[in-house]
Amino acid sequence: MTDAGVRAAQAASASMPAPSVRRRLAAFVYEGVLLFGVLFFADYVFGTLTQQRHALQLREVGMGFLFLVLGVYFVWFWSHGGQTLAMKTWHVKLRARDGGAVTQGRALARYLLSWIWFLPPLALVYALGVPRLGIGGTLGILVGYVLVYALSSRWNPQRQFWHDVVCGTCLVDARAANEAR
Repeated sequence: MTDAGVRAAQAASASMPAPSVRRRLAAFVYEGVLLFGVLFFADYVFGTLTQQRHALQLREVGMGFLFLVLGVYFVWFWSHGGQTLAMKTWHVKLRARDGGAVTQGRALARYLLSWIWFLPPLALVYALGVPRLGIGGTLGILVGYVLVYALSSRWNPQRQFWHDVVCGTCLVDARAANEAR
């Protein structure tokens, strides 16, 4: 493809509509279901390799290992095709803002910044005291924050999440992207 063709394809991809918040949240929830299996297996491997005898033994190291596993999972899929399995199912695709593929560096930055979905509510739960809130209060704060963060994308002109704006990425409707080819 010529340079002009590449630029035209990137411009067409950059102008693709963002998927609805409902569809992005559905992919988010489905991703959580799939990641349960990935993390369960990774934790099993970690426990086996470290001869872990108790769940609290090497707890921080294990959490760091799972953080790395998640990072490898997302960076790989986002930089190799722009979609995880959940994103494919819900027809959501990650692109660079210019319409090109996402680089590994940009995918890593997006992974790290995407923790904004969880860190603020978890910090609030920690500050308020988990035992006092109970599981219902903790889940309420977490789910409430996730919904507020997701709905805040409506204030962005391209309807993108704020961590995507900072990273120079955008979520597009994969069906529209396939039709544009």
